[in-house]
Amino acid sequence: MSQVPIEGPRQPAIVILDFGSQYSELIARRVRETEVFSVVLGYSTSVEELRQIAPKGIILSGGPSSVYADGAPLCDPQIWSMGIPVLGVCYGMQLMVQQLGGRVVAATGKAEYGKAPLEVDDPTDLLTNVNNGSTMWMSHGDSVEALPEGFVRLAHTANTPEAAVANHDRQLYGVQFHPEVVHSTCGMAMIRNFVYHICGCEPDWTTATFIEEAVKQIRDQVGDKRVLLALSGGVDSSTLAFLLKKAIGDQLTCMFIDQGFMRKGEPEFLMDFFDRKFNIHVEYIKARQRFLTKLKDVTDPEQKRKIIGTEFIRVFEEESNRLGPFDYLAQGTLYPDVIESAGTNVDPKTGERVAVKIKSHHNVGGLPKDLQFKLVEPLRKLFKDEVRKVGRSLGLPEEIVRRHPFPGPGLAIRILGEVTAEKLDCLRDADLIVREEVKEAGLYHDIWQAFAVLLPVRSVGVMGDKRTYAWPIVLRCVSSEDGMTADWSRLPYDLMETISNRIVNEVKGVNRVVLDITSKPPGTIEWE
Repeated sequence: MSQVPIEGPRQPAIVILDFGSQYSELIARRVRETEVFSVVLGYSTSVEELRQIAPKGIILSGGPSSVYADGAPLCDPQIWSMGIPVLGVCYGMQLMVQQLGGRVVAATGKAEYGKAPLEVDDPTDLLTNVNNGSTMWMSHGDSVEALPEGFVRLAHTANTPEAAVANHDRQLYGVQFHPEVVHSTCGMAMIRNFVYHICGCEPDWTTATFIEEAVKQIRDQVGDKRVLLALSGGVDSSTLAFLLKKAIGDQLTCMFIDQGFMRKGEPEFLMDFFDRKFNIHVEYIKARQRFLTKLKDVTDPEQKRKIIGTEFIRVFEEESNRLGPFDYLAQGTLYPDVIESAGTNVDPKTGERVAVKIKSHHNVGGLPKDLQFKLVEPLRKLFKDEVRKVGRSLGLPEEIVRRHPFPGPGLAIRILGEVTAEKLDCLRDADLIVREEVKEAGLYHDIWQAFAVLLPVRSVGVMGDKRTYAWPIVLRCVSSEDGMTADWSRLPYDLMETISNRIVNEVKGVNRVVLDITSKPPGTIEWE
């Protein structure tokens, strides 16, 4: 991914150039929390391209490389002369210093990782309202040894003399820590200072403005043509259904394809909710056996995703011929889907971005080349939390807005190995118990996702006087803000005990429940 495309009438006020940091997307989210639109682009984006976008400010992300190493990723050096404020974060600060004549070296004392108190030397501009001694999150093994001409120190820590620096005249700023992470107590104050006071941005990225612009963009793109939407019942496709209904009314036809991988009772809920309660017409397509047949003997998770994604499109094409014609297919693709499917790694030897795919999102990477629809993807600029805000503004009820995310391929990727009808029934029952008990404990809205996973192995157990040889269920509960990073949720022991007892006693074919305590990274939220 050289860069994520800029689409639609709104140009970003703040551009983040990504040097391979795991926090680049988080920087974009933090800027958007100030109601200022931002996007992530590749570090090799040229000054000419940036001038066409005309941002009011640029943020350089962190990254795993050292600026003095051979093949280190470098930005266009003309950026420093654009007359646009620039904020360098960690690697971005070191790159700024190095390219402007300063010196960056491997830390001769202690490297800094984790929390450190910040001592403020200049409480103006970038550090306005930043408390002296506030906690900042450090993650660096290199340090600035000498500042370029015209730069001054803004703050320091015990191990980092130049923790924040600036050239006030040129509006160039750098910090050797991560203001975007929640561990940095005054980090948002710095981001607001940069966005509002230094760059002069206006807080105009709101749900109301997004809806207004999206409706206009949809109408301009679609005209009087008909649109087909694959409705899953999740917050993404549900918000999209409400948005499209507002924009084009009866030109929209929603299609729910029951591929057999939904949670228990969801097909019935979906039809009742949209078709009957909100008068959004939904065509119900029964295709369980068709999908199950396609997945026979398939065990590779990436292949599962591609097969399911392709089969979705095939069903769309067949049903559109029956119901259509349809010119457009609407998808609830989100910004993290676009970024993650494209890949965000940087090759430390060449400095080029490497398209290392974490997984194919069925909305992005799994589409066949002979797709017969044009795509409508008005949510692809948004993060998940922003979609929820848009959904609320459109009148989507809380029971949909606050539902846990659910993967497009459904339970098929929560069954490791081959997918069978027996395994699906087993996992559906176990998953329902997990969600019921988490809701009963009042924790559903405190957790990003809570679900069950079925492993393709069997272990010995004892039930009554009988020996059993059955599957284990993995309990997966994580906390997150946007799904880009996540930590395992510390559920109360008595809740986990209740879940385990119910699953073992009520779900046929299961004799063991285990808990996944892996964060993302290094793991992913879904198992596959």
